[in-house]
Amino acid sequence: QVQLVESGGGLVQAGGSLRLSCAVSGNIFSNNAMGWYRRAPGKQRDLVATITNAGSTGYADSVKGRFTISSDNSNKTMYLQMNIVKPEDTAVYYCNLVDYRRIPPYVYWGQGTQVTVSS
Repeated sequence: QVQLVESGGGLVQAGGSLRLSCAVSGNIFSNNAMGWYRRAPGKQRDLVATITNAGSTGYADSVKGRFTISSDNSNKTMYLQMNIVKPEDTAVYYCNLVDYRRIPPYVYWGQGTQVTVSS
């Protein structure tokens, strides 16, 4: 069974930086992709960034140039480096893993970590 555990959230001032981690346990294979999502208070969960097993990345327009997604396959950990954070980045951040071996693909989610940006 695959499990995802986020960490690194907290309170940060606007303009500051924070790094989130997503540790993956269980059996995972090469045919997957991972991503970060966030849910702000009263809003739906939105995509923040994605990364494939080949290292291709994608970002929401709102975080381009400020956030960087990366992964360390040897440690089975994914990261989200958040720079120049803004109050509108305040949300619960979730990581996910999409297992493309299954049809349809199966999505695993972490429990989320709170990020609060003060102005």
